[in-house]
Amino acid sequence: MSSAKSILKAAKIALDSHNYDEAVTQAKKALTVDPQSYHANVFLGLALDKQGKDEEAFKAYESATSTKDKDTLAWQGMISLYEKQGGRKLGDYKVAAVRLAEIYMEADDKHRCQVVIDKYMGYAKQHGSRTQYKHALEVLLPSSTVYDFLEGRIQQPSYTYLRLAEIVEAEEKEEINKQIGERRTRLGAKIGQVTADVKREVLVRSSLEQIYQNIIDWSSEDGVRRQYEEKLLQRAYDTLVVLPEDQKVDKRKQVESLSRGIVILKHPFELAWEINIEWKDGESLADWDAGVLRDFIDFFPNNGLSKVLKGYMKSEISPFPTNGAQVDADGAAHPEEDVADLMGDEDVLLLMTEGVDESTDSVLGHRLMSEFLLFLEEYETTVSVSRNARRLLTVETQKSGLKFESNLDAINITLASSLIQYQSPKNHPEARLLFDGILERKPTSTAALIGVGLILEEQDEFPAAIDFLSRALTPDANNPKVKAEAAWCKALNGEYSESLAELEPCLLMIEGTDPRSRDLKAQTLYRIGICLWNIDSSKTSRKNRKGAYARFLSALRVNLNFAPAYTSLGLYYADYVNDKKRARKCFQKAFELSPSEVEAAKRLALAFADKAEWDLVEVVARRVVDSGKLRPAPGSRKKGVSWPFAALGVAELNKQDYSRSIVSFQSALRISPEDYHSWVGLGESYHNSGRYIAATKAFQQAEKFQAQVVEREGGEVWFAKYMLANVKRELGDYEDAVTGYEEVLHSKPQEFGVSIALLQTLVEQAWRHVELGFFGRAAGSSRRALEVARDVVVYRADAFNLWKAVGDACSIFSWVTSRGNKFPVAEIKSILETKIDMQEYDLFADIDGIGQNNVFSLVAEKGLASNQIDQCLHAAILAHKRAIYASALDLHAQAVAWYNLGWTEHRAHVCQAQKSQTKRRKATKFQRAAMRCFKRAIELEAGNSEFWNALGVVTSQLNPKVSQHSFVRSLYLNDKSAKVWTNLGTLYLMEGDHQLANDTFTRAQSTDPEYAHAWLGQGILAMLFRDPKEAQYLFTHAFEIANSSSLLTKRQYTLSTFDYLLSISAASNNITNIIQPLFALQQLHTQAPHDLPYYHLFSLFQERIGNYSAAVDSLTFICANVEADYEVSESASSLAHFAQAKADLARAQLAEHDYLCAAENAQTALDFMSGDSASFIDASARRKCRLSAQLTAGLAYYYTNSMDSAIDMFRASLEESDGAPDIVCLLAQVLWAKGGEDEKGVARDQLFDCVEKHPDHVGAVVLLGVIAVLDGDRDTLEAVTADVQALRTSEAVNSGQRRDVGTLLAVIAALGSDNDQEAEEMAEATTSVMLSPMQSQGWSQLAALSSDIYPAEMALKTALRAAPPVGTLEAKDLAEVFAVTGRLGDAQRAIMVAPRCTDGWEELVDVVA
Repeated sequence: MSSAKSILKAAKIALDSHNYDEAVTQAKKALTVDPQSYHANVFLGLALDKQGKDEEAFKAYESATSTKDKDTLAWQGMISLYEKQGGRKLGDYKVAAVRLAEIYMEADDKHRCQVVIDKYMGYAKQHGSRTQYKHALEVLLPSSTVYDFLEGRIQQPSYTYLRLAEIVEAEEKEEINKQIGERRTRLGAKIGQVTADVKREVLVRSSLEQIYQNIIDWSSEDGVRRQYEEKLLQRAYDTLVVLPEDQKVDKRKQVESLSRGIVILKHPFELAWEINIEWKDGESLADWDAGVLRDFIDFFPNNGLSKVLKGYMKSEISPFPTNGAQVDADGAAHPEEDVADLMGDEDVLLLMTEGVDESTDSVLGHRLMSEFLLFLEEYETTVSVSRNARRLLTVETQKSGLKFESNLDAINITLASSLIQYQSPKNHPEARLLFDGILERKPTSTAALIGVGLILEEQDEFPAAIDFLSRALTPDANNPKVKAEAAWCKALNGEYSESLAELEPCLLMIEGTDPRSRDLKAQTLYRIGICLWNIDSSKTSRKNRKGAYARFLSALRVNLNFAPAYTSLGLYYADYVNDKKRARKCFQKAFELSPSEVEAAKRLALAFADKAEWDLVEVVARRVVDSGKLRPAPGSRKKGVSWPFAALGVAELNKQDYSRSIVSFQSALRISPEDYHSWVGLGESYHNSGRYIAATKAFQQAEKFQAQVVEREGGEVWFAKYMLANVKRELGDYEDAVTGYEEVLHSKPQEFGVSIALLQTLVEQAWRHVELGFFGRAAGSSRRALEVARDVVVYRADAFNLWKAVGDACSIFSWVTSRGNKFPVAEIKSILETKIDMQEYDLFADIDGIGQNNVFSLVAEKGLASNQIDQCLHAAILAHKRAIYASALDLHAQAVAWYNLGWTEHRAHVCQAQKSQTKRRKATKFQRAAMRCFKRAIELEAGNSEFWNALGVVTSQLNPKVSQHSFVRSLYLNDKSAKVWTNLGTLYLMEGDHQLANDTFTRAQSTDPEYAHAWLGQGILAMLFRDPKEAQYLFTHAFEIANSSSLLTKRQYTLSTFDYLLSISAASNNITNIIQPLFALQQLHTQAPHDLPYYHLFSLFQERIGNYSAAVDSLTFICANVEADYEVSESASSLAHFAQAKADLARAQLAEHDYLCAAENAQTALDFMSGDSASFIDASARRKCRLSAQLTAGLAYYYTNSMDSAIDMFRASLEESDGAPDIVCLLAQVLWAKGGEDEKGVARDQLFDCVEKHPDHVGAVVLLGVIAVLDGDRDTLEAVTADVQALRTSEAVNSGQRRDVGTLLAVIAALGSDNDQEAEEMAEATTSVMLSPMQSQGWSQLAALSSDIYPAEMALKTALRAAPPVGTLEAKDLAEVFAVTGRLGDAQRAIMVAPRCTDGWEELVDVVA
């Protein structure tokens, strides 16, 4: 022990001398001797501390304190060591400081204890963080071990808690902002939800509420306590708001307790008072404490809810007494003057509206506001405010977790009661749903029972309504309003006597003089009057001024603004007194007071409609529609009112506002689906807006109900059928339209509008038939139109449209000249002579030569149809002159009449020019008349672009400058007309300005790509630019998009197509390229039978398709007409045409096997073409014509066995063609057929010469090979075989020629050596297959040589691919292929394809055998 002491003493000396290394050494020696030595550990810790070895020093001090816990040295050393660490060891510093203070406390050394605590607090405040300082402050709290010992020497706990509250508030604010900032950027995060989640997490674990409570408990200042009571309530409320539903109960109780305490103390904290008031769940405001409400108003006069409460409590409907002193629950008296002075309704409404605007989240404020608005009968605003109150109540329920059933029921009753009146009966289903929900919980709710009763009354369910209203009377049997309503339901149910008996006592029960009492009394008097009115419905009773009439007047004396009474008085004056003026005033007054007076509105609308005052009709109907009283609620028995919508539709229809009229009529039909007039109006609206399909359906629906209209109203129903016919006409369904018009005329024979519509429809139908190419139908429709006009002119001869239609009907015959013999001359003469001074027809007679004499000369003539065309054009001109006379009083119609006459004159000029087929530069009489007409039309209406265009057309040949000016003026007025652009381009084309013409045609195409003549002009330009291929494409496109009335399009298309077929031999035999131009020429001949050149072209197309008999007939007709024309004119062109026609006729007769006639006509053609007399025709054309005639004659002589004549003709043709190889071949065949050796030798020589000159001519080589085969000349065969083999692979050889080559080679192979014959034939067949695998001939040869079925199958497949319309394989060749398969079906097909071919029949016999 003495050794340990000496060591400790040495360590102490070393410390005093600042020899810390030695001190450490000695302290460790001492610990070696005594490990539990307190002083050794203290000396070691101190020495290590001086050396800066803090961690080792801490361990030494800890060992010391563990040895002697109550000794101060180690704790002091440890504290000094902590103070060197700054804020890093502040928590450990707190433990050490508190322990040291406790040691001093045990030693009863308050001074040193306080010094330790003060030193620690100062150090923590200086060096610690906010959180560390917060923990340090806990030492000063009553929960600290040293607080009781140092009480009075350290600061009051209230100040400590205040500082803690500040620190915690700052920390939580930072934490909330930090977490919100981090989470709001997450995917799918919503700021509202993120904020609520973060607040819930922070507030739930917060200790701030306890701190607030401690401040309240420890503070001695009332102001501080009140302040932190507010904060505590706010904190608890904020926590309640973010808590989930299942955790709100305890917190809500805390909030309620805190708010109740603040209110009891009458501390003016708004949140507490609002919670106390807003969270009250009462059926009416009477359930609230009036004293609390008044205190709230006094404390917070500028609060929105305070203003609402103040206004409501000073209104008529306040549940609190307004006279005498009011005593609240605390016994405090309020002077009478504070509550007795009621405010007017306007002031109350103004104050409450201001309050609601300021307290946008107050449920009670909105509830009271809606109740007051309902009291004022402001139903629309009541609905809006009540819905807002329900929304706010839902939000408040989510915040507090309270159900608020009574509040919700009160709001729903207010909302449903207003919905009964607002836009009734539209909102009745919603109101009924609300009332039913209330009655499920509160079956005796008077307001809900009354509401359901009123809804049922509106739905005409009167027994049920009486039941509900009677139940509502149970708690208050003397309620006059409910009792009168129940009695009125009986009246509506037809029980007028019982209702009268119950209504009269109600009248005595109404004693008040306030406005609502007066309204109720007026209503009851009116209802009594209605009962009296219906109990005895006789005219005498109703006219009695002491009966119902007196009650209506009494009702108005009580309430001058009671609208139903005015309506009833209006009915009285209108129907029983016949005082229309008073009745109208009554109806107007009723409608001004209430748009719900539907009967008054209907009477007014009918009166305005009778005077055609459609603007007033629209005003009346619109106001009734906007009232919302027309449509019944879903499921209601009450019928809707449709007439306002129908009236609105009629007014809008008259204003040409068709889109709105459609909507109006549709609305009317939703209410009354069987309303005939609404269907008609809807159809007419659709028709006028261009929606013809919908219009058709509407009129068809109207026709279903027309019988009901006749039965119920006795009205006329033909208008729907007439309008349906109009729609069919617009759709182009002319047959149905004509049928409809005729049905209407059957019931109304002289209805001019229908008759003229029928007439115009027939004319339009005729024009449509012309466009489609149905020329016979067009003539028939025109004839029917003239028959209708004959009937109309009898009773309405002064109608412009009548004569325009007559003129158009006559003009149509000029477009279908082949049907001119159908023109009804007698009918048109009768029409023109009806009700007219014949001198009126002499208008322009000095120019066009058409006047009254032409009327008298209209006589049916027999002969060519073209003879009738002049008469139909003359009749058309006369009809349009009559139209000018009929339109004398209408400038626009007169301008149109001159325009129509001008076009008819121009049409007469065109027809005359086509007949004469001469080009005239000088104006004809019809041209001059047309020019005058168009100028007159322009004088009357210079702004019409069509008039200028017409003038440009008629002057194009006479004065190009005037024509150009007219076209330019027309385009200035309307530059969207493709027709005018095309006409201008045609003028430029005629004048030789091709570039301008091209630009103008291009503009026309861009304006309307479907206008055919623009493309036609481009085609003509292409021809001038020597681009026939492009021209043919353009003509074809023009023909495809043009209608059938265009003659020029057909002419150019067929001519260009024929030239194209001549230029491409492969396409010339394809029937698909011929059929369309053939039909076009057939139509052209129907429209212009005098156009012989194109009829000649028609015969050439007939010849190409193999219709030789028709071609013969056509050419015979042409020859006869040309011959007749030549006899009259003796023109060279007629002679040339005749010779050409004869040559073509001979060729057609040759194809028909009429060889004698063919030879005769060919010889006639040659006679005309021989010698100098043939100078009338071009040399090239003459050469072709002579060659055709010579070949035709040669073949005809050949087939009649006149070989010498045939040889002579072929030799002549050979000279004419300069040794053409085809003619050499024909000559060789004829010479060979004659049979003489000399002739055969000449044939061989001719062929050798031809092959030498034309080695690639397949026909000559093949024919030479055939002669060599027949002669057995092997030398020639060898030479020919080489040439044929070379031709076999030539690309210039077509499929038909390749077939001939293959056949020749097969024959040559068959004539080979006996040993190798079969092999050579097989080799030849396989070679043919390899060279032309898609040709059926090689496969057929292979099938004949092989017993295998596959070559026959391939032959059939390739033949089918080569058959029309894909290929050009003939029927005979296809039948031969069918006949080699060995199948019964194919044999039958061979017979069907070519019955005259024996192969099919032979194969059928073999297969059957």
